[in-house]
Amino acid sequence: MPSVEKELLPKNGLRLTFTLTQDDALPYLEEAAKRLSEQTSIPGFRPGHATFEIIKQRLGEMKILEEALESIVRKSFISAILEDNIDTVGSPKVDVVKLAPGNDIVFTAEITLMPRAKSLPDLSKLSVNAQKPNVEDKEVDLALRDLQRMQTSEVRATAQEAVTMGDKVVISMNMKLDKVPVEGGQSPNHAVYLNEEYYIPGFKEKLEGMKEGEKKTFSLAFPKEHVQTMVAGKDVEFDVELKELFHLQPPALDDTLATMLGMKDFEALKDVIRKNLLDEKEHEARSKEEKEMLELVAGKTQFEDIPDLLLNEDINKMILELQRAVEAQGLEFDTYVKNLGKTLAAMKLDFTPQALMRVKVAIAMREIAREQGIEATDKELDDELDRIAEGYEDAKTKEQVYSPQYRDYMEQILKNRKVIEYLRGIIIK
Repeated sequence: MPSVEKELLPKNGLRLTFTLTQDDALPYLEEAAKRLSEQTSIPGFRPGHATFEIIKQRLGEMKILEEALESIVRKSFISAILEDNIDTVGSPKVDVVKLAPGNDIVFTAEITLMPRAKSLPDLSKLSVNAQKPNVEDKEVDLALRDLQRMQTSEVRATAQEAVTMGDKVVISMNMKLDKVPVEGGQSPNHAVYLNEEYYIPGFKEKLEGMKEGEKKTFSLAFPKEHVQTMVAGKDVEFDVELKELFHLQPPALDDTLATMLGMKDFEALKDVIRKNLLDEKEHEARSKEEKEMLELVAGKTQFEDIPDLLLNEDINKMILELQRAVEAQGLEFDTYVKNLGKTLAAMKLDFTPQALMRVKVAIAMREIAREQGIEATDKELDDELDRIAEGYEDAKTKEQVYSPQYRDYMEQILKNRKVIEYLRGIIIK
């Protein structure tokens, strides 16, 4: 076994210095020589059968050392990390100090340690008010209107009928700013629902009275607070052509609609909607309580130095989460960032405080689990992995669910859930 010296570095760093004697290195060198013999044609020997001494004479001991180095570094490093249960962040920075025939092999590995909490607060002195959500009648009515809208049928208008405020139209649209086309402002088949309220002021009114085949050019001022900064507060020119006109026929909000949706009657439909809204509100309230609770705990906790590497990892994770959410809505992330009037670097800077809090919360939760002996049992892990695997049909995905890496990930998830329940019992009041 190699000898390992440890030296603490600033910013939660640790330098490990490994020294392998020639005897320590010999098994690695023999494995390397065997690999080289399989790759080298040596008269009198079949591939892979030349002895260590023959390979050393033929290729030189330095060649064997170089071939063995990757395996020496990897296995020695992993062994040291596991033996001392060192919790690291990111990948090690490796430097070879000495690699020469007839000498000890010496290399260093600089790593970033996962920071610990220096001290946790007295949890009994912390409190977060429990939320008590309720559903008002107007919220049920609004949900019913949404349901009515989803069940609305569309009837194609006859020729020469004009657009009214209850209709749906399909238009071709070209937006221009100072005679220059606005990026993303062109659409050959853009649906507009004139019974909705989310269009810019005056847009629906400009379409009212138009007939199929009619073209129109008009200008409208975008609100100053519009999400697209390039047009916010500016006059934009619209070239539109009305291609199709549909009259919307919403169903009545009565027992007929309810039975069509599988309910006993209209009152039963309202009860189901009210329950679903309450379930959603309770879920949101619980999430809000837990966020406030965890940030309160983290804010009262004293931490070791948090390395930049860990913070940057979480910032990049947040950027990736945002990118996936944006692309899930059919938008290009680069365009989204541009429309915000920001650079990616500026967005990362904006995310820094939130990322720092997320890192602190994670560290505090790990420390609480450690202090309270909170663990996920093998049975709990097995049951959770089985439940997840049941949601997939292909064998490859099921295999990934049962991989050691995913098992480790789920172990931390289950521990976090237990920590949250432990904290809720103390702090939520």
